[in-house]
Amino acid sequence: MRRRSVLLAAGAGATAALSAPPSAPPSRAAGSSPAGPLVIGHRGAAGWRPEHTASSYTLAVQCGADWIEPDLVATRDHHLVVRHENEISATTDVARRPEFAGRRTTKTVDGRSVTGWFTEDFTLAELKTLRAVERLPLVRDRNTVFDGRERVLTFQEVVDLARGLSRRYGRTVAVFPETKHPTYFRSLGLPLEPVLAEAVRRGRLGPRECVIQSFEPSSLLRLAEEERLRVPLWQALGTSGGPYGHSATYAEMTTPAGLRAIAAYARWIGPDKSSLLPPSPLLADAHAAGLRVGAYTFRAENRHLPADLRRGTDPDGFGDAFAEYERHYALGVDAVVTDFPDLAVIARDAWRERDGDARPRTKG
Repeated sequence: MRRRSVLLAAGAGATAALSAPPSAPPSRAAGSSPAGPLVIGHRGAAGWRPEHTASSYTLAVQCGADWIEPDLVATRDHHLVVRHENEISATTDVARRPEFAGRRTTKTVDGRSVTGWFTEDFTLAELKTLRAVERLPLVRDRNTVFDGRERVLTFQEVVDLARGLSRRYGRTVAVFPETKHPTYFRSLGLPLEPVLAEAVRRGRLGPRECVIQSFEPSSLLRLAEEERLRVPLWQALGTSGGPYGHSATYAEMTTPAGLRAIAAYARWIGPDKSSLLPPSPLLADAHAAGLRVGAYTFRAENRHLPADLRRGTDPDGFGDAFAEYERHYALGVDAVVTDFPDLAVIARDAWRERDGDARPRTKG
């Protein structure tokens, strides 16, 4: 088994962040970052715990994350649950449950053939009998010790958790839900947007507590039309092709004209981090259109780092993740989405202490 201990991988500072809650930074609105770029816990602290679990979200906040991200999919009885995909064989123990063996099937999701078990074939009560497991056991074998310990969460449970953590640490922790496969779920008669909008209204979530994201503009446009939904929207952007079910490509969406069109309904864009380096005009063009920019997804393993920041030959060993964060902070990004929020916070603190005061500030 590879040895990838927290001590060696993250350094003493990261170890301290994991062993004890850091001092809570001052409360800040979800749309502003006076202390520097926002740190968003991608599915919680997915580098250290199985993703989308209560312990993953809690650890992310303990490490200093400003927002936590739940991916949303629907159950058969139209509840919103938190899973990376609607196919759940990689993130739960469903494949080891004989009572659900007959639910295994093949479906076409967003034009792809997928085989497994799907949330839309289960009621919420049935999903609650399953337990979460590490999605990448060969890459993050350290996380498999937590397999089977936690249940699948609903969106409401993540909201309640965020509010509890906000009280505990004396700062606002925002939720950052993503609608996953919204066109697909709409085709099943299980639209995500109205249920999500109702949860936001029922919970009286405002811009300090919630920002909603999607890769599909049609999902965001539906949310923009919802009454009394006063939370910012975030247009996520891929690196090739275009959003499912849309004629526009991501390349067209990231032109100055495309960014101005996005700014008509969203306050943020979320490009892949590779879209910003080497320095491209995207960041400046987005800021000129009045959009904030949050880059995704930062990870510490060599396989996810630029070649010049890798260390050793093990693709799953840790490289110089701190340097990658600092490169993007220096560019002027407004947020980073990361599996390792502790490392992002440590890098942000070091960068801000050294030369962060020189970072150009943007309006909005």
